[in-house]
Amino acid sequence: MSLTLRTDFGCTEAIIDDDCGLKRFYEVANILTDDLDIRFTKKEDDFDTLVWHFLYRGHLLTLHYNIYTGISIYPLKFREAPRKDNDAVVEVAKFLENRLLIHRARRYTS
Repeated sequence: MSLTLRTDFGCTEAIIDDDCGLKRFYEVANILTDDLDIRFTKKEDDFDTLVWHFLYRGHLLTLHYNIYTGISIYPLKFREAPRKDNDAVVEVAKFLENRLLIHRARRYTS
């Protein structure tokens, strides 16, 4: 896994995994819940897309999954998001990158 940040849509979007399934999405959601004490405030589940909103240190962010594009995190306000929301996306994404690498290492050594 290598973290990708992009700003194509007028906000910072962190691509957590661009080629994964639902199992990986739930792994990411569980890490956020267990390690960062995140509580998802709204969950929208569709046939091929999951959009879960959460609050991280006062910033409204979205955890997004789509079967075609993978997992990403971006500010809820999208283009209107203040810089601090975009910075929070980067902070959460870097945390996840490290945590997912640890999880992967544990699987291979077990």
